Amino acid sequence: MYYNNRDVRLEEMPTPQIGPGELLVKVMASGICGSDVMEWYRLKKAPRVLGHEITGEIVEVGEGVEQYQVGDRVFVSHHVPCNTCWYCLNGQHTVCETLHTTNYDPGGFAEYLRVPRINVDRGVFLLPDEVSYEDGAFIEPLACVVRGQRVARLQPGQTVLVLGSGISGLLHVALARALGAGRIVATDVNEYRLNAAQRFGADVVIHAEEDVPARLRQANKGRLADRVIVCTGAFPAFLQALQSVDRGGTVLFFAPTEPGVELPVPVNDFWRNGITLMPSYGGSPLDITVAIELIRARRVPVHEMITHRLSLAETGLGFQLVAEAGESIKVIIEPHRMIAY
Repeated sequence: MYYNNRDVRLEEMPTPQIGPGELLVKVMASGICGSDVMEWYRLKKAPRVLGHEITGEIVEVGEGVEQYQVGDRVFVSHHVPCNTCWYCLNGQHTVCETLHTTNYDPGGFAEYLRVPRINVDRGVFLLPDEVSYEDGAFIEPLACVVRGQRVARLQPGQTVLVLGSGISGLLHVALARALGAGRIVATDVNEYRLNAAQRFGADVVIHAEEDVPARLRQANKGRLADRVIVCTGAFPAFLQALQSVDRGGTVLFFAPTEPGVELPVPVNDFWRNGITLMPSYGGSPLDITVAIELIRARRVPVHEMITHRLSLAETGLGFQLVAEAGESIKVIIEPHRMIAY
């Protein structure tokens, strides 16, 4: 039960009761997302059970469910689109009102969760035999990255700058490498994460407090980046992004800032140079399908990104590790794991 980043409690709750069209899933792995520790985003709904990057085993099937059975290994999407509104019909599934109001009960940091009928209909995906539960916990965050690079039209041969080398940044680095990016440059303020960025595909790493545009030009034959992806909420990174995009390039705002922050954009310069600014939130069912295949085929080395595997009772420690953004990459909670002492 999440109260704040320093107060995550182990509490007893009844196992959810399912109805017709629903599923009961035994949670086997649940990743802690960077958004889980954004207190400005989470505190307004606390206390609650968080966790939206889950895989598990179906242990009970509601009346009328025919496509799944007890024992199936699944990934379950917490947010699902309606597929019929104006936005969905125009390919904008992640701004669908239904997507923003759906979820499972409770969150993924629990032993069991109830999957509502609408999520069963369009948000449950069978795990391939080659994908473990813990690797499957990357499906949701990787789907978000897949969508981001898809809408930003990342192409082979392009120079990509990733600002922030936490788990989202590292997934962007690894996917850009898998898609054939020409040169990948990554930044961070943490040496541990800069080393990780090199390990997962960055050609060049730059400490974020350096002159990033100047260093980028040195590393890229005088040019800036074709695609700049902001993966940190630190406001200086947003300013660096505007200064680091090449003519005809695109800046993808993958991470949000804190509320109320306004970004000064040099409109005339960007108009003349054909610069595109765009955000990306979430992933659609299509992006989830692509993410599953990327993990199954081992095109993105998600398994090597796991640094901590913790029990449900150690979830508070997991939140501290993610919030501190120190020597951790991906923290996985395994609700049925015994505490490893």
